[in-house]
Amino acid sequence: QVQLVESGGGLVQAGGSLRLSCAASGRTFSSSAMGWFRQGPGKEREFVATISWSGGKTYYSDSVKGRFTISRDSAKNTVYLQMNSLKPEDTAVYYCADALHVTYSDVDNDYDYWGQGTQVTVSS
Repeated sequence: QVQLVESGGGLVQAGGSLRLSCAASGRTFSSSAMGWFRQGPGKEREFVATISWSGGKTYYSDSVKGRFTISRDSAKNTVYLQMNSLKPEDTAVYYCADALHVTYSDVDNDYDYWGQGTQVTVSS
């Protein structure tokens, strides 16, 4: 059973930066992709970024491209989301997710395991 634990959320002013971490336990080499999603107040959950575990291929939503960077440390079984130039509209609970059957994906239904989420609040 895969367990994902996010950390690094908090309160930051607009224009600031945060780095989220997602530590995975119980992963096997069959886990193919990791992703970050977010859900803002009163909004549906949306895709943020994804990375293929083996080759490091990345893909971002248009709303974060150029500001956020996803990366992974295979030795630590950890995925990171570096968030720069944060905006108030980035305020959300951020979730990491683990997919077993896809190389990378922006579709939440492709992911098999989810963390509990970490709150990011960006003040204007």
